[in-house]
Parts: sequence; C-alpha cells; structure tokens
Amino acid sequence: MRGKLLFLGGLAAGFVLGSRAGREKYEEIRANAQKLWDHPTVQEAAGVAQAQANKLYTEGKDKLQSSKLGEKLGATHATSSASTDELLAPSDNFSGSKGSSGSL
Repeated sequence: MRGKLLFLGGLAAGFVLGSRAGREKYEEIRANAQKLWDHPTVQEAAGVAQAQANKLYTEGKDKLQSSKLGEKLGATHATSSASTDELLAPSDNFSGSKGSSGSL
C-alpha cells in the first residue's frame, strides 16, 4: 500500500512539474514551427503543391464529367452542380488565415 501511495505521489508531482515545463516547451515548439512555416522557401513549396493539387483536381473533375458515370451524375444533379463545385473545390489559401507568399 505504501508503494502505491509513493507511486501516486510521484506521479502527481511529476505531472505538476511536467505540465509547467511542458507548456513552455510547447510554446517554444509552436513558435519554431510558425517560424518555419513563414519561411519563403516553405511558402513557395506550399504554393507549388497547392497549384499541382488544383490542376489534378480540375483534370479529375473534367475526366469524371466526360465519362459515362459523370454524365449519369450530371443528369441527376444538374440543378445543384454550381453549389457542389463550390463545396468540393480546393481552397485557394493553403496556409489558412495567413497570406501566401504570392503567385508563382
């Protein structure tokens, strides 16, 4: 019983001390990750990846629409195609609320 109490006491003390140090370490890691994300080279690579994803999306959508399955789907969903395209289209801003580095 004494061993269990010592273990739980050590666990509680470790949790309290670790949570204080953990938050500081978390903030440090988060700041470094944000610094890396804001680096121009990373933003350029993200822009290239986003452009390729948009191209693949458009090509796939065009191929699907020209196929027999696409024709069947188009006939049943002809009235809601504009709203569906808006929902399925990839976002133009890869970085969320932050601005991108510009056009490529």
